[in-house]
Parts: sequence; structure tokens; C-alpha cells
Amino acid sequence: MLRKAGIFYLMLCMVCLSSGCASLLITGASGGVAYTYTNIAYKTVCYPVDKVVSAMNRALKKMGIREVEHTKENNEIAIKAATTSLTIYIDLEKITAKSTKIVVDARKKVVLKDKATAMEIIEQTIRILEGRS
Repeated sequence: MLRKAGIFYLMLCMVCLSSGCASLLITGASGGVAYTYTNIAYKTVCYPVDKVVSAMNRALKKMGIREVEHTKENNEIAIKAATTSLTIYIDLEKITAKSTKIVVDARKKVVLKDKATAMEIIEQTIRILEGRS
């Protein structure tokens, strides 16, 4: 009986760890910003992409994060930013004329992620968009 339970839990762990689209939803202070198990924060907002880009730039400046690179391709805008210890990759995707998906990946070195900073960048951007800065 114990052996069967052990095999069951092993299989359950393998399924959970191999899922490429597993995600967690953080509520409360983060206001519903979600992040994947790889600690990449994302949220879709009901604002046009141009307004989101402007608010994102203000949020980065407010947080003391310097923008390194800005590229635009079709319906997506990629922003690379940096601090002394983090490299931050931000993707803004135009979903419709009135909605934009924000994806933020804050990395320390190559492997370590900083989900708190990624979530705060999104939160500050939303505050600016809503006029709560």
C-alpha cells in the first residue's frame, strides 16, 4: 500500500513539474498580477499600448531603473532595462486597440529571478495608468 502511494505522489510531482503552462495567481497587495512558476510576472490591462509604454517608462524612471534598449516589432514592444544587480526584460503585446499584455522578467545573473521587482514594475505602471502615482 505504501509503495502504491509513493508511486502516485512521484507521478503527481512529475506531472506538475513538467507542465509548461503552470502558473500561480498572486492576490492581495499585488492586485491580481500573475506569474509563472519561472517567476515571470504578467498582466493584461485595458489601456492602448502607447499609453502603457508611456506609463512603463515613467514607472521605470520612478523606480530608478534605467532603460537600455527599446525595440518595436509588429504588435510587440520589447524593453530591456537594468539596475546594478538585475537585467529586466519587458514585453508589451497589443491584444486589441484597447488592451495590452505586460510581461516582466527580472533576472539576477542567468538563473535567479526577482519576482517581487517584476510584480512591482507592473503595479507601478498600473498606478500611473490609473492616475494614482
